[in-house]
Amino acid sequence: MSHHCHDEHDDHHHHHVGGAEHDHSDDITPAVQFSLYQQINFDEITTLNEQVHGSGKAILKKTWAERLETEPEVVSDADEQLIINVPFTAQIKLHSILLRTSPSPSAPRTLRLLANADIHDFSQAEDSAATQEFELSQTSEIQELPVKRARFNAVQRLCLFFPDNFSQGEEDETRISYVGFKGEWMTRGQAPKNIVYEAAARPTDHAVKGTDVRGVGRTNQGQ
Repeated sequence: MSHHCHDEHDDHHHHHVGGAEHDHSDDITPAVQFSLYQQINFDEITTLNEQVHGSGKAILKKTWAERLETEPEVVSDADEQLIINVPFTAQIKLHSILLRTSPSPSAPRTLRLLANADIHDFSQAEDSAATQEFELSQTSEIQELPVKRARFNAVQRLCLFFPDNFSQGEEDETRISYVGFKGEWMTRGQAPKNIVYEAAARPTDHAVKGTDVRGVGRTNQGQ
């Protein structure tokens, strides 16, 4: 799986930067054309059951060039379960998830993805139907997990629920060192806002426009 991922990355890299495939200064994402790294809202990421506060956010902040670094990593605390809630700054069409764990028993065994779900606790995650579920590999290679795109074509936030690991209940710590996303994105509301703003700027009867699009009208007046 990793070999395919690296080949795909290399193909895109050659296409975009020509013969500079050995220059890794721009090599920050798994496939430059489809990386969603810049669309992650890092400030709003929340991780449940992490030993070190902020470690879930830290692994998402790793660039593609840092994907094989062992630190930082997120480690579960009270038991083997982990939840990472990832909001995006744009509307996402998700293609795949990239994940790096380890060959150890602390590697997560299952990943349940919940699209556009606001998950606050583990019982809620257990009771919620997964948008898609994956059986993971016990490896330190990068795993690329293609999603069923029709189910992830308008994602604003994504919950990653890791309910277990490969220890079969003997190991309370689940460890993950890298998570990345590939897909397409579209800025939410940008085009409609621009169109309404231009339309509202021209008519002489502003009162009628203010009635029709009151929220935008107030925003424009503030500008």
